Amino acid sequence: MNLKNSQLDVDNWIKEHGVRYFNELTNMAQLTEEVGEVARIIARRYGEQSEKESDKNKDLGEELADVVFVVMCLANQTGIDLQAAFDKKMDLKSVRDKDRHKNNEKLK
Repeated sequence: MNLKNSQLDVDNWIKEHGVRYFNELTNMAQLTEEVGEVARIIARRYGEQSEKESDKNKDLGEELADVVFVVMCLANQTGIDLQAAFDKKMDLKSVRDKDRHKNNEKLK
């Protein structure tokens, strides 16, 4: 997945079908809602809560994709190049955390 191209795909979809972006605060609320839907599926499917019958057909991948879509909307409307930001973050983690998890006794 190329984040830059995906951001362009989202922008084109918004322009063609969405009329305009919701404002940043609305999209932040939307992101919170979508993350909550992911949390509900994970808590009930992989956690200790029982899964409700109405949740059994929910697609975790689809819900995660909703999160990515809204993140890309926020990045587009705030001028963030997610590909550059992600690459920078991976470089940072590769240097800062290169031995951190290998040396974590809790993970052994």
